Amino acid sequence: MPTCSCVGIFCTPRECLKSTKSGVAVERWEIELLGRYFTGDTLTIIAGHGSAVAGLALNVCHALGLSEADCRFVEEAALLHDIGVCRIQAPRLGLEGGFPYIMHGIIGREILEGEGLPRHALVCERHIGVGLTVEDIIRQQLPLPQRDMTPRSTCERIICFADLFYSKNPNKITFQKSPEQVRNKLAGFGDDKVQIFEGWMELFGAGLHN
Repeated sequence: MPTCSCVGIFCTPRECLKSTKSGVAVERWEIELLGRYFTGDTLTIIAGHGSAVAGLALNVCHALGLSEADCRFVEEAALLHDIGVCRIQAPRLGLEGGFPYIMHGIIGREILEGEGLPRHALVCERHIGVGLTVEDIIRQQLPLPQRDMTPRSTCERIICFADLFYSKNPNKITFQKSPEQVRNKLAGFGDDKVQIFEGWMELFGAGLHN
């Protein structure tokens, strides 16, 4: 599995999805995988968003001094975390699937488990907002299995944290939201969600300044 030297928000989506092997540019395996589920502009949006999230997530990893193995996993999983949107209904992203957006996490888990990536698959399921509890699913009557879908490992939490700062709006792929903007959005889902974010800011906030 090749490692890209430029992944993140410092280069255009299609450029940052390349790595080098013997001096020849080759496409990352994660992007080859995304390319089996997306095409054209939609692939550019999903890959570009994943790249932006991966860049910030790696900044956090480096600030924390995580191992090379953890950094590699975070990078890979961040690039793949939204693969499940391939089956949702989202015309602005060029997607005409039959499922609501809230289901893209569990769909992504199903896809990546089928691809032999069970650990990456859990990131898909657990990255929605700051994570979904069984109580959230029941209270909001969400069309999801009634199981805990909150990030549990440090790597999962880092990706979830980084994802909060970026949208899939085609015009804002590389725009990084401020912590205050993230807080304001989470406030609509409850003070408990904001408190989780505040805890993550204490743990991971140094990565915002790298």
